[in-house]
Amino acid sequence: MQTAVLPQALLLLIGAYCLGSVSFAVLVSRLMRLPDPRGYGSGNPGATNVLRSGKKLAAALTLLGDGGKGWLAVWLTASFEPSAVAAAAGLAAFLGHLYPLFHRFRGGKGVATAAGVLLGLNPWLGAGTLATWVIIAAFLRYSSLAALVAAAFAAVFSVVLLGVGEEAVAVIAMALLLVWRHKANIARLAAGTEPRLGARKPG
Repeated sequence: MQTAVLPQALLLLIGAYCLGSVSFAVLVSRLMRLPDPRGYGSGNPGATNVLRSGKKLAAALTLLGDGGKGWLAVWLTASFEPSAVAAAAGLAAFLGHLYPLFHRFRGGKGVATAAGVLLGLNPWLGAGTLATWVIIAAFLRYSSLAALVAAAFAAVFSVVLLGVGEEAVAVIAMALLLVWRHKANIARLAAGTEPRLGARKPG
């Protein structure tokens, strides 16, 4: 009796989800003997919250790690499968970051991972989205607002650069999920209580 073998595309998608489930905020904090980022500030395991620890290197490594896993998931899959599967792998890595298998499905908001996925899908798409985030963050000093504006622009950029297809659908899905994950930030922005970029948050 032969054992059924999973299709290569499905294996790549599962691998992308597992890769996305690696939380670099938690990993870097442990390696650098810092407090668990889920226990202070916003409680979000991401680069912005790690920055509140006062350790810029830890935040930078978290940013690179979370962005890198999104890019790697797309790049590796694109080496074996069509662009539609690579886009699905990017979405799988993004979902892994939001709902990580290794951390009881309690993950971050996915901004850096989404940026990595976009760079993997199309460098111009990624660069344009990152530029949007940097401009908003530099002038207004709200990481969450920058992420929300960048998500909206990413959805538009994807259609313009990639056309209406599977890749654009994956980008729009990530944008919608990112906005949903920022619902608490949206409420704080409306109330004027959202902390600015780099500010330490009590607790």
